[in-house]
Amino acid sequence: MALTIRRAPTRLRGLFAGLAIAGLTASALYVGSTSATAAPDLLSQGATAAASSSENGGTLAPAAVDGNGGTRWSSAAQDGQWLRVDLGSTSAISQITLNWENAYASSYRLQTSANGADGWTTLKTVTGGTGGIETHAVSGSGRYVRIEGITRATQWGISLWEFQVFGTRSGAPPSTPPNGPIVRVAEFLASCPFSHRLPDDPIVAPRLPGGSHMHAFFGNTSTNAFSDVNSLLAANSNCSPALDLSSYWIPDFYNNNQVVVPDPPTFYYLGEGVRDDVIARIQPLPLGLRIVAGNSKATAPDETTISRWSCLHAGQVNPSKNFVECPAGTELESYLDFPQCWNGRDLDSADHKSHMAYPVNGDCPSTHPVPVPKLRQVVRYPISGNPAGFRLSSGAGFTMHGDFFNAWPEAEMLRRVRDCINPIIKCGVDGRP
Repeated sequence: MALTIRRAPTRLRGLFAGLAIAGLTASALYVGSTSATAAPDLLSQGATAAASSSENGGTLAPAAVDGNGGTRWSSAAQDGQWLRVDLGSTSAISQITLNWENAYASSYRLQTSANGADGWTTLKTVTGGTGGIETHAVSGSGRYVRIEGITRATQWGISLWEFQVFGTRSGAPPSTPPNGPIVRVAEFLASCPFSHRLPDDPIVAPRLPGGSHMHAFFGNTSTNAFSDVNSLLAANSNCSPALDLSSYWIPDFYNNNQVVVPDPPTFYYLGEGVRDDVIARIQPLPLGLRIVAGNSKATAPDETTISRWSCLHAGQVNPSKNFVECPAGTELESYLDFPQCWNGRDLDSADHKSHMAYPVNGDCPSTHPVPVPKLRQVVRYPISGNPAGFRLSSGAGFTMHGDFFNAWPEAEMLRRVRDCINPIIKCGVDGRP
């Protein structure tokens, strides 16, 4: 038996996913007998997941089993891609629920295996899939469960907000899964739409209005050349959460000299990049800290041009330091990681970079001994096609850079580091798992 719910409009899908997947209990989702039989257990959430491919570093396999309806796994743009979850022990499987993103499979197989390598038994073959939320009653047993895409419904790969396996565990899960430890993510985030444009830069050109190339500002709505920590704390923010009064800015993007406003960027605060023992001693970002990442004056791609350009949904494996040509129906996106090691003294420096450093071999160097959350800036532009007309206000794509002026309330930053980063827990915009 299969229950199919067609997709909600794009702007509602994240909310719908959160309500339909994260908020409902296993019994509420279960489709089956109306008798008093106990509902099956959700076996897959938080389990070890692997996939044949991932679209990029932000859409890895564990995102499909993390219980968060706003994160997803997305594959390369090829047929035959799969996602596999290790339930930890042999289990009786009675139901599988798929919450598809726009990129779904029109035909696929649901399979189980004892060892995750071979001997796959097909529980159900689906043809004519329509995406949305699909719930399938199945009957079988195994330790590993996978969805194997046969045919893609779009030119993109296949992508799942959540992959849920329900049933009854017949044995206790092992303390150490045989294919490695469960992948954990230390994260909290802020989503901040475009606020305004100004040729100002309160870090690099403070108190010099018009002293910079054009910037697109996000978050704090008051940011200008005269901004300081006090003015930011006294202003408003368009971020979610609104209590994040920080200011984020990047160079303006143009296509044939016409400004392109990006989709609301997501700013991820992460523990990745250092060892687990270092994550445990990450400190809150100090109020007033200013960080600049990238090189606005670069003349060619080099080690200072750290931003990467790729195409959302295009399954590009090797992102470029310069603009790339994206297929129709995709979006141009930029990833930029800020340094996460602080010297413990200065909120800024003469070159606006020397007070911060990147980790070396999973730890912070002795010159910058204080690990702080790594800020990752993910910006997507609703544009595709020939990049010949693309440019930034700072120049070519390899001049992409980001500026961050921290104005998080200190208590909120401390709570998020303590509750999300240090224990390696994935949290949302509210700073909660």
